[in-house]
Amino acid sequence: MQNQTSPLIFSFGVADPVGAIGVQADLAVFAAHSCNGISVTTALLIGDSARIEDQQRIDPDWVSDQARVLLEDMPVAAFKVGALDNVEHVSAIAEILSDYPDAPLILDPFSSRMPEQPDDGEHEELLTALRQLLIPQATLLMLSQVELGRLAETWRESADETMESDVEHLLALGCEFVLVTGTPAGVGGEAAQAATLANTLFGADGMISHDTWQHLPGPFIGAGGTLSAAITANMARGADAIEAVLAAQEYTVGALANAQRYGMGKLVPNRFFMLNAGAAAPAAGSQ
Repeated sequence: MQNQTSPLIFSFGVADPVGAIGVQADLAVFAAHSCNGISVTTALLIGDSARIEDQQRIDPDWVSDQARVLLEDMPVAAFKVGALDNVEHVSAIAEILSDYPDAPLILDPFSSRMPEQPDDGEHEELLTALRQLLIPQATLLMLSQVELGRLAETWRESADETMESDVEHLLALGCEFVLVTGTPAGVGGEAAQAATLANTLFGADGMISHDTWQHLPGPFIGAGGTLSAAITANMARGADAIEAVLAAQEYTVGALANAQRYGMGKLVPNRFFMLNAGAAAPAAGSQ
């Protein structure tokens, strides 16, 4: 008899040996939000806290079969899809998710930690597959302003397009919300803006929120994945997109403020910083 009382969240992602990104990182964030996680691994990474050197992709049929077995066994409150760099994985995951349209889907398909992809037709094919197959199913798509620009190259007819028009295109595909990270803060003078980061949430009616945050010294790995996993957890617990994004940002700032350096590489967010009674997340400022 099923007696699950806390939300169960499904994560598709890579297996990172450091746990900075991918399914290990997601499961830690879910646990920190009193949620349980299940996962399907799309690739095995070889790397340390400084860099990823190589990866071994999982056969797409294995990805599909494992996901089907889990989903036939247990109910899921939300889905998160992390970094993807393989068209066959995009197709397999999109087919699976199409059978579960009622569960929120948080899509965070890009990561700077992944091995660099060649700038060729294969990469454009991947971006096109994301745009055609997964983005239309997403409740919320999260990507940086730079990633948005690269994705938009698959449909732009001129170089004069704006971030807002690119977001409108994604929303028209069926995605409900788009969260663009690393947008101009637009607060104070040049010095103040350089010390501030902003994340901008868009919906059907345009910009919903523009949250500014004090820049924290790094360098970090896994900041973006921490944010998208926290959004997923908050939505699994019943928050709407606006509430989930704001709460997730506050959590992520706290995780970064208490980040840990495991080795000689970059800082890893401390997803369990709240267990330390002395840790508190910095206050947010929004415009």
